[in-house]
Amino acid sequence: MDRDSLLNPGSTIGIIGGGQLGRMLAIAARQMDYRTVVLDPDSGCPAGQVSDGQLAEPYSSRDASRELARLTDVVTYEFENVDADSVSAAAELAPVHPSSSVLRTTQHRLHEKNALLKAGVSVAPFRQVQSLSDLQSAAVDLGCPMVLKTATEGYDGKGQMIITREEDIEHSYDLLAGRKTELIVEQFVPFKMEISTICARTAAGQTQTFPPAENIHRNHILDVSIVPPRIPDSVIENARLLAADIAVQLDVVGLISVEMFVTKENELLVNELAPRPHNSGHYTMDGCDTSQFEQLVRVLAGLPIAEPKLHSPTVMVNLLGEVWEDTDGDPDWARALELPGVSLHLYGKAEPRVGRKMGHINVVADTVEDALYIATEARDRAWRRSR
Repeated sequence: MDRDSLLNPGSTIGIIGGGQLGRMLAIAARQMDYRTVVLDPDSGCPAGQVSDGQLAEPYSSRDASRELARLTDVVTYEFENVDADSVSAAAELAPVHPSSSVLRTTQHRLHEKNALLKAGVSVAPFRQVQSLSDLQSAAVDLGCPMVLKTATEGYDGKGQMIITREEDIEHSYDLLAGRKTELIVEQFVPFKMEISTICARTAAGQTQTFPPAENIHRNHILDVSIVPPRIPDSVIENARLLAADIAVQLDVVGLISVEMFVTKENELLVNELAPRPHNSGHYTMDGCDTSQFEQLVRVLAGLPIAEPKLHSPTVMVNLLGEVWEDTDGDPDWARALELPGVSLHLYGKAEPRVGRKMGHINVVADTVEDALYIATEARDRAWRRSR
């Protein structure tokens, strides 16, 4: 540990982005007596509600990023669709973790895939698409089905579509080609499971990985995370080692979430990276002795990071805007919380919308099966739905 870079309690952490990840990071920082200042254009953003200060300015404002750096001792960001040049501007005046170079790599799918290949990491076969003829040639090489994606600004399934037939190639290209961003097409992977692992890495090079989560998506949005995942222990260990290796290869300081496909042969293919706390890591708030948010605070403050221990099987279920829409804005939290092991986390968002992440429920139990049943039952009760 470099004591020269150690930030004592009372120091201030800058957070670019004021969503739920920034909110939970600010709460974890406050528990350790660190202050936070948030940069987010929305004056009512979730993180701003619990932080010590906010700059209500656009993410693209380099002046605002520099001001954030002047007000704080270290800066991080809570999502990757921020302006990398503004992040670089903040780095002129304060340490920024992860670095802007990591951000530039992970916010562009082509750069990310090429960086992973350079690091010797297996990914699904892919091709860059600059024209319709490129996509048609890719279909010959990769076959159908294949997944066409925008290279940037894609999350929760936005900016991507599955092409199942050659007859659909031209129409699919026309739909995404107008997005004013590069395109990438990937071979569809007939995986048996999606998992993700979060790795923390310090400036001194210490790494610690969280237990992987088995992730189930609905309409391209994460619906359920199950820990431990229902795969062999050897695959779980390989996932943790792979995530740590990627953190080292990319020189990440902070957190990086590694999303992977588990093939039918129990091989791992890396799908996407996120250099920040991740939705699939919310289970750590109740299932581990150290949460992903506390771990990030430790890294930012120059403190030692702990090896996270899973103390109980844990399941996380997302609470989307539909829960509020279908209950006239009044979910039945009391009935949900009657069940054992249930923890409710709400994000303070004023406007529920279909598909918008409004909160999550964590459940710890003696077995994965019990945790999964209770978590889905708790959500159904809040939703006033019968099983």
